[in-house]
Amino acid sequence: MFDNKTAAKDFGFGEDEAMMRDAVRRYLSENLSTYTLSRLVAQAPEPIYDHGDKAPWDSSMWSDIVKLGWTALAVEEKAGGTNISMAGIAAIVEEVGRAALPSPLIPTVSASLLLRRVGGQPAEQLMSEIAGEGLAVSLAITNASGSWEPSDTPLVARQVGPDLVLSGSAHFVQDAFKVGMLLASARLGDDLVLCAVGIDARGLSLEQDHIHDLTRDQATVHFDDVRVGESAILSRNAAEAIAATWPALLTLVAADLCGAAEWLLQTTVSYAKERVQFDRPIGFFQAVKHPLVDAMVGIDSARSLLYHAAAEIDAETPEAYIAARMAKSAASDAAAFISNKAIQLHGGIGFTWEHALHIYLKRNMHNQALYGDGVYQRRKLANTLIGPIA
Repeated sequence: MFDNKTAAKDFGFGEDEAMMRDAVRRYLSENLSTYTLSRLVAQAPEPIYDHGDKAPWDSSMWSDIVKLGWTALAVEEKAGGTNISMAGIAAIVEEVGRAALPSPLIPTVSASLLLRRVGGQPAEQLMSEIAGEGLAVSLAITNASGSWEPSDTPLVARQVGPDLVLSGSAHFVQDAFKVGMLLASARLGDDLVLCAVGIDARGLSLEQDHIHDLTRDQATVHFDDVRVGESAILSRNAAEAIAATWPALLTLVAADLCGAAEWLLQTTVSYAKERVQFDRPIGFFQAVKHPLVDAMVGIDSARSLLYHAAAEIDAETPEAYIAARMAKSAASDAAAFISNKAIQLHGGIGFTWEHALHIYLKRNMHNQALYGDGVYQRRKLANTLIGPIA
């Protein structure tokens, strides 16, 4: 259906996208310094899970985010959103990654992109609540192995009158303890349904996952005969909508990785200019200089693939899936490289709890694995482009 469509040569990144990106960068630089971030999420080195605590975040900042219109990024205009291009969304998520923002923004944007694909009045109503009221939403569509394929859907639905009853467990649900709504997919006979389920629904429980990332939480969500009213059934044939949204979900994670990787690179370059050893800044030495150049090339390559993927998604071309996997693969590898080099090149302070480096390293570790790391993405690309390897 998209055979005649081609991606924009400038990635579709215009003045509106640049203005929004700059506004996001300005707000985060003024309100979320690395000192503020460390005080928020890394006050003590003991794992918060050992005390039964949830990942900390600043809910008052979420109120600002809603007022500034960030939750409306992927929402259609008729539902009160800005409907900004995927290239613009990628640029904003880059800034979110650069600041390591603890918030449910990325899961909410992900859910909005799926709702936009699903369409219909119930989806439009939800998007209106996301844009206008700041309703935070996350996706509950993956099984224990991280697969979202319809055949692997972790939940089962059964029809009870006009309602559905959901059973099973959804895994790797991002920022589940910050959101008010979940979009859950479930198998109903031969069909895949998508439902909106309130986080406080009877029979629904959250089991917190122990993850490295200090800037977010993750949960396994158990559905024990959770009843979903007819008005909350968003689609009774959601497989196509979920498949069409998946490239955008990979692209969002790639953007977060690129932003965090860029912060690590710039921070390490600054340190290499200031730290003196043997009467010279350590950046003078090739053993320091060359890895930083390699990191810069890797991040720039990943960013190019990121915006290429965004442009393909905006144009709805058949290449969108391939481009998104390439972006996620490159971003995962580039972020892993600079994360390790940043710790090493900061020497005696890089591994300390007091320095912010570990916050970014752990966020990158989480994002690398989320929806499949670089090796996984390249395997999928190989299967798509050259066929399964025996």
